[in-house]
Amino acid sequence: MTVEHLGLLVKKHRKLAGLNQTDLAMVSGTATRFISNLENGKQSCEIGKVMAVCQSLGLELVPISKNGEVVRDGKNT
Repeated sequence: MTVEHLGLLVKKHRKLAGLNQTDLAMVSGTATRFISNLENGKQSCEIGKVMAVCQSLGLELVPISKNGEVVRDGKNT
């Protein structure tokens, strides 16, 4: 997954939730500019804030190995 793809997913789910960027920033404890940067694929977004935004949208970041397996606790499942 690229940062750009993550941004598009966040934007899609924000709109599905009926939120504008300001609303999402408020519920996730971030700033509107951060939401805009995230949705536009800015490379320097802080991972903690990205996770807060995803949690606010009911999304979970799950690491997946290059062979497509979900990785949890350092082990593939």
